[in-house]
Amino acid sequence: MRKVAIYGKGGIGKSTTTQNTVAGLVELGKNILVVGCDPKADSTRLLLGGLAQKTVLDTLREEGEDVELDDVVKPGYSDVRCVESGGPEPGVGCAGRGIITSINLLEQLGAWDEKFKTDYTFYDVLGDVVCGGFAMPIRDGKAEEIYIVVSGEMMAMYAANNICKGIQKYAQAGTVRLGGLICNSRNVENEREMIEELARQLGTQMIHFVPRDNMVQQAEIHRNTVIEFAPEHNQAGEYRSLAKAIDENEMFVIPTPLEIEQLEKLLIDFGIAN
Repeated sequence: MRKVAIYGKGGIGKSTTTQNTVAGLVELGKNILVVGCDPKADSTRLLLGGLAQKTVLDTLREEGEDVELDDVVKPGYSDVRCVESGGPEPGVGCAGRGIITSINLLEQLGAWDEKFKTDYTFYDVLGDVVCGGFAMPIRDGKAEEIYIVVSGEMMAMYAANNICKGIQKYAQAGTVRLGGLICNSRNVENEREMIEELARQLGTQMIHFVPRDNMVQQAEIHRNTVIEFAPEHNQAGEYRSLAKAIDENEMFVIPTPLEIEQLEKLLIDFGIAN
């Protein structure tokens, strides 16, 4: 089983990218478990047709410890198994604890038993690696392949570089590796070339460039992935290409994060920070 985590700056499109990629992998015949690690609990919404899934933490709060696997794992598009970790009540506690609690519970309930024949587990993780809870999938070896969603915007690249620092830290004592950058385009000038250069300097690859297209928003309004909503559209083809690239990927590295001066120079060289 391949254990994948998708990281990136908040608002960069991690959840949308994850769910559309999962839909592409399903078409390749893969059995997949998606674990949403964002307190907003929107990591599986498109796969569930917009259903507001009850989170692991909410289930535990309401039902106590007497929980079964079907209480927290719901079948979605093409039988993708969907879990939302959830978070604490607003203003109370650490949201990262939801990830730890959720993954531990899933292990206890046998979510990865042989009978499920799971090919992939995807963790869709909130924001930057600054909190031990959010770093948990890579810190504890739950995820071994990391893909970072990025764009040509300065803060998205800054966050990607920070995430690489986290990967580098935990890779020394574990199996976690960076599989590449996914550029979720924002139509920034020289964006493709800039992210390719960022990837080169980090010692990795840009595994796919996802062009910006309004069809993504149209599909989301209808509570679907693009592949389900408009399977013949070019954007559906882009997500299929990304899924295929991840499925065939063999380049897994310990990244070499940039110093802030190097990152700023890259931005200046490509005309972004003028």
